[in-house]
Amino acid sequence: MPAPLQTIRRSLLVLSAALSSLALTAPVALAAPSPTPTPSATPTATPTATASPGSTATPGSSATPTATPPANMSSVGGSRLGMAGTQVNLAAGVPVLPQDVTARSWIVSDAESGAVLASHNAHWRLPPASTLKMLFADTVLPKFPRTTEHKVVASDLAGMGAGSSVVPIKEGESYTVRDLWLGVFLRSGNDAVHVLAHMNGGVDKTVADMNTHAQDLQALDTRVVTPDGYDEPGQVSSAYDLTLFARSGLQKKDFREYCSTVSVKFPGETTKVKGKSVRGTFDIRNTNRLLSGDSDVSVYPGIAGVKNGNTTNAGATFTGVAERNGKVLLVTVMNPEKDEHNEVYKEAAKILDWGFQADGKVQPVGELVAPKNVPQTSAQPGATASGEAGGDTAAKPSASSAASAAEEDGSSGVGIALAVVGGLLVLLAGGVFLVNRRWPLPELVRRRPRP
Repeated sequence: MPAPLQTIRRSLLVLSAALSSLALTAPVALAAPSPTPTPSATPTATPTATASPGSTATPGSSATPTATPPANMSSVGGSRLGMAGTQVNLAAGVPVLPQDVTARSWIVSDAESGAVLASHNAHWRLPPASTLKMLFADTVLPKFPRTTEHKVVASDLAGMGAGSSVVPIKEGESYTVRDLWLGVFLRSGNDAVHVLAHMNGGVDKTVADMNTHAQDLQALDTRVVTPDGYDEPGQVSSAYDLTLFARSGLQKKDFREYCSTVSVKFPGETTKVKGKSVRGTFDIRNTNRLLSGDSDVSVYPGIAGVKNGNTTNAGATFTGVAERNGKVLLVTVMNPEKDEHNEVYKEAAKILDWGFQADGKVQPVGELVAPKNVPQTSAQPGATASGEAGGDTAAKPSASSAASAAEEDGSSGVGIALAVVGGLLVLLAGGVFLVNRRWPLPELVRRRPRP
């Protein structure tokens, strides 16, 4: 190809990238103001006042959640994600969505590129139950080496809600940090959460840390009141935000290990046997039924985590990650209306099946945004030597560093969009075309053994 034609072709490609970045970045940034939620007597899905388009609605004050989503929800990730009802781009060759999904909210997305394949009330703010523990783990897990030992005292276990799920953790016994995290992920132990929260400086500090981290992840639908997900007035999240928590957590080696463990022997109580102290063990098994199976649910092929939950206000909630033929998908399902055993897992499996069938055929309806603190020149957070606070794969080039600077400075959506376009125009002058929006997951997710 003659040199002048090559230059023209390269220029057209870069201009196209600039326009695409403007279209993708501006709506996301403009639709993501920092929310100022107000406490309410009981969390509800419908706001008492109509929110302006693109804003984040605050919880209302009705006694129980309604079955109707708010008219206006956050549009972080794309305007269609803020719309009520099912969002999908059906076209020739795209399979029809399963008709018997009854969840109030759900979302299925590509875990690496962040493309949202389909959703239903993705930003509906609902009680999250124990799926909120994903945010707890993503916030606190990097702070303590897994081998650190902690002797449990009475104050560590204080303040848990009545009827909380427990491992159980025993006062006076010592546990490693790894033990405690396995208790969090496998048994959804609120007692293990409270011990780790006290190690982190207390429940109040941990809640504050979680709220700050949620903002960093651009999970603007979320308001944390308790670190364990126990029902509390005003505690809400969304299917979109829970997916962000899972995606961020899965970049961490220890998070992947804990959320994908099916069963383990857990330290029990110390007793005297013939004058010697002997520490017993007992088996704990993951309550994620797509990972461990049940009488009416098979282990899902390629499943690799992540977290389930169930409370009175939240109903059943679940976020899962699975791989098939090199594609890694994330699914979140919140509060199925069909009252059947393990219904949340059955619906999650149907949505995942559709996602894998639709891969390469369906056009996305939005995207999972990257955390604010992830440099746009890097494909994922930086790894640490332990792998606890970062991924294992090598970073790949991404979008312009000008966008990163604008985001870190808290610039408006227009400013960020202009920064992206400006950066690409600089690349144009140099004849370079390099845009990579991917945030790859470590290979360990793909290497999970199939059932």
